[in-house]
Amino acid sequence: MTDDRFLAPTPIIDSDHPAVIAYARAAAGDASDPRERAIRLYKAVRDDVVYDPYGLGLDVAGMRASTTLANRRGWCVAKAALLAACARAEGIPARLGFADVRNHLSTEKLRAAMGTDLFVFHGNAELLLDARWVKATPAFNKELCAKFGVEPLDWDGVHDSLLQAHDGAKRTFMEYVRDRGSYDDVPLDEILAAFREHYPTMFPGAGGTKLDGDFGAEGAAERRTDRGD
Repeated sequence: MTDDRFLAPTPIIDSDHPAVIAYARAAAGDASDPRERAIRLYKAVRDDVVYDPYGLGLDVAGMRASTTLANRRGWCVAKAALLAACARAEGIPARLGFADVRNHLSTEKLRAAMGTDLFVFHGNAELLLDARWVKATPAFNKELCAKFGVEPLDWDGVHDSLLQAHDGAKRTFMEYVRDRGSYDDVPLDEILAAFREHYPTMFPGAGGTKLDGDFGAEGAAERRTDRGD
């Protein structure tokens, strides 16, 4: 029997929001099989919402799935929450998984602001399909992947979809360092505490410090430099 927590709306995974319901219904389309509906939801959230690590809305209102949908921008946790909300809206149990990852293909600006290449509380969604929890990571949209020279991360609804270990040039891309477990909603207080610990200059206050920038343009520029263009 499925735990009702993984089908119910929460303050951040607001799967009962009319815009989320409508978006999920349109994305799932005419697919009747839960796995096919889940795959369609994954691809929609991955590519319709631009990955943006700047301007994090580190409060309940800023993190809500409906807010991310309205803005069509979000960081990994926000996009995972939106995918979970869409899945719940379509009757597919969903939760969130978190891990600390070492990202070797960030940008110089973001690394300087963070003071590290360790991303704590990297987020993915986990959907219950055929009685198994399957991880899905919709963080990087196709357009952004092209700018960084990385293949978009696909998902078949059967195997876990985690960020690529290597980029197209076989350079190390993402390394998982620590598993932080699974949650029925975004553990915002825990995330903020970890951010204050690991990024004291970037997040000095309770609400955090917003940075401005175009992550995709920065990545594309650094890639051109690496190639000598």
